Amino acid sequence: MFGWHGKVLRIDLAHETTRVEEIDPQTARDYIGGRGWAIKVLSDEVDPRVDPLSPENHLIFSTGPLTGTPAPTGNRFMVTTKAPLTGAIACSNSGGMYPTEMKRTGIDMIVFEGRADRPVYVWINVSEADDDPQVDIRPADHLWGERVPETTETLLAETDEKARVACIGPAGERLVKMASIMNDKHRAAGRSGVGAVMGSKNLKAVVVRGTKGVELAEPDAMRDLCAEVRREVAADVKKGSSLRDYGTAYVPIVTNELGILPTRNFQTGVFEGVEGITGVVLTEEYLIRPKACYGCPIACGRRTTLEGTPYGGEGEGPEYETIASLGSACGLDDLGAVTKANYLCNELGLDTISAGMTIACAMEMAEKGILSDDEVGMKLRFGDSDAVIRLVEQMALREGFGDVLAEGSYRMAEQYGHPELAVTAKKQEFPGYDPRGSKGMGLLYATSNVGASHMAGDLAYMEVFGVPVKLDPLSLERKPWYIKHFEDLFTIIDAAGLCVFLSIRYLCDATEDVMPGRMARLLNLATGAEYTVESLLEAGDRVYTLERLFLTKAGFSREDDTLPKRMLEEPMPEGPAKGHVVELDEMLPEFYELRGWDEDGVPTRKKLTELGLV
Repeated sequence: MFGWHGKVLRIDLAHETTRVEEIDPQTARDYIGGRGWAIKVLSDEVDPRVDPLSPENHLIFSTGPLTGTPAPTGNRFMVTTKAPLTGAIACSNSGGMYPTEMKRTGIDMIVFEGRADRPVYVWINVSEADDDPQVDIRPADHLWGERVPETTETLLAETDEKARVACIGPAGERLVKMASIMNDKHRAAGRSGVGAVMGSKNLKAVVVRGTKGVELAEPDAMRDLCAEVRREVAADVKKGSSLRDYGTAYVPIVTNELGILPTRNFQTGVFEGVEGITGVVLTEEYLIRPKACYGCPIACGRRTTLEGTPYGGEGEGPEYETIASLGSACGLDDLGAVTKANYLCNELGLDTISAGMTIACAMEMAEKGILSDDEVGMKLRFGDSDAVIRLVEQMALREGFGDVLAEGSYRMAEQYGHPELAVTAKKQEFPGYDPRGSKGMGLLYATSNVGASHMAGDLAYMEVFGVPVKLDPLSLERKPWYIKHFEDLFTIIDAAGLCVFLSIRYLCDATEDVMPGRMARLLNLATGAEYTVESLLEAGDRVYTLERLFLTKAGFSREDDTLPKRMLEEPMPEGPAKGHVVELDEMLPEFYELRGWDEDGVPTRKKLTELGLV
């Protein structure tokens, strides 16, 4: 096979056994890789109604056919499982250096089954002469309780200094509902609680070291196309690139101007303190240097330091979603405090989005008198930097009120009789775009298979940033079509092993229809699979529909494709989106029809037959 190694490593943690299986070439093509292969395995082998934290759930690491190739940003991997935060599917994506190293082991996908009877880590090592990797399941009692940086350093000393480490922190060990899996110390497969599933399996870390390259169908033509894309990126960077200059930290100014920056738990979309949490402040006061993932010409990551400030520490970030959730959503205009909270999330293994939005929800509940200071253990008000930093740590360790926060904002608010104050969809906290001023994002949050997530089909590219062309964010025109299309596009990107930042800007046609022409070319040059744009989009539709089928069997229905009352009934109080709500009921029927689902949101037999799913 080209692009793919065609191999799946299965690790039974309960019996400490491993085996390598080959994947059928037609299945490989039909599901692309990464996210696609993973949902196929999850659907075939896991009961959709299983407890996410039970041994019967699978935890799946998967790369795509473009991971580890010359493709610009071809360096992503997916973590797929049934999610403890939502009860739906988790498809959490990460970059850094780990994905390419995993691909170099000669394995495309790792399936973890069962539960170890004690803490363990897995060491996967391969040389060019080996057909299959060597796999050791080793005791990790000495690592249990350690934070991510210490765990990483210890494991590199025990295995190979050139290896790469993916691990959980104390949050994953304590089964915090928004625990992440961290790789390369600072990169996160963050959303939906994938770290809690890893912790439930007593799996502390997965260490990989490989030397196998990826064989390409047309290597010369592949290199030429990749060079062409890189030249275009370089030309844009030379002209001035917000992502290169400021990382995603430039975004708060943009969203605030549109009136959609999450502020004080989404009570408004305009933050008066926005100037204190921008990319300019990050660059001038805290930046050491930009940081790129493997093979990335953009370098949107930020290596930062707080040395010389009251907070102290050094690490990576924060990026936009973190600034929105731990910053404006909590009423913080102190970027130093946001950066410190971000460092703690990375060290402890927490999703910054859900962590920040859960604290923001608690702050609103406290200001409304629903939570008392005695219950929280401190005075909790919007704008309190010290409280945010303390609660992040308490949440990860399940100490004090942190034990309540660790269940996520929906369960916390429901416990106190006010679930309407949790700004979630399918119990997952919103990312940094208030959908009252970005209507397509509202439909996305409601219908996403993973709960509220911009990474499920981020129409903010067009509604907010005008990439590749600008859409009116307050209009409903064609929004159901765009969301269906973007959900399929993002599924392809995840399955291929690419980063969305480059893919939407440079691998899709710069037209209103945003077709993945270059993406299909790259996949064909890597795999020889002969995708057309149409067949590639069909593959994305197939994967997305199979995920929806899993949700349907898990008990999800149209009732779950909704948004909080605040988004549907409480008009935006100020800014460009003043007076607007999300007209979800006007968009949902058309969306279902475009997807080939019935009026209850269930894929029809006709649709399943068209996609080869029955």
